Amino acid sequence: MASPTGPGRPRAQRSVVFPSPVVVLSIVAVAMAVIAFVATRGDQPTERERVLPAGNESSAASSPAATPKATPSATAKPKPKPKPIQRDDYYVEVYNNSGITGLAGTVGEKATAAGWKVVGTDNWYGSVPTNTVYYPPKMSRVAKQLARDLGIDRTAAADGAMKLDRLTVILTGQL
Repeated sequence: MASPTGPGRPRAQRSVVFPSPVVVLSIVAVAMAVIAFVATRGDQPTERERVLPAGNESSAASSPAATPKATPSATAKPKPKPKPIQRDDYYVEVYNNSGITGLAGTVGEKATAAGWKVVGTDNWYGSVPTNTVYYPPKMSRVAKQLARDLGIDRTAAADGAMKLDRLTVILTGQL
């Protein structure tokens, strides 16, 4: 008797093929997108503007939908302007980090002439990329004003070696 799986007959194989992880992830992503779309789909607004046919102006005037509505820009309060900076309320130290003799003193005089309270000038030893006004927390706006007054393009938060009650100007070259 010959066996049913003998050399002349092909063997019947049954197996399950599992999809690759990419296919599974794609199916999950599509399902999540459909769920998100359905969950965030907005309902139709319950109030609609009523359009009346021409010639019904009298009923339109008495209709609540015809009353003019205030626009958000008309009812919004204007943002108050910040108070002007009182330059003489802030201490400023000016440091020279260049090879130019007397640069800190010259810039300190310029800051004093602009109304700032310069409390010291000296040399700075360290690495600073360009002329910079350093500021302590909550004095960013004041630092930007000092930088504008002196013609300096860069401001940055003060680091650990600087005093936190004043602005620090470090110069790497002429202004």
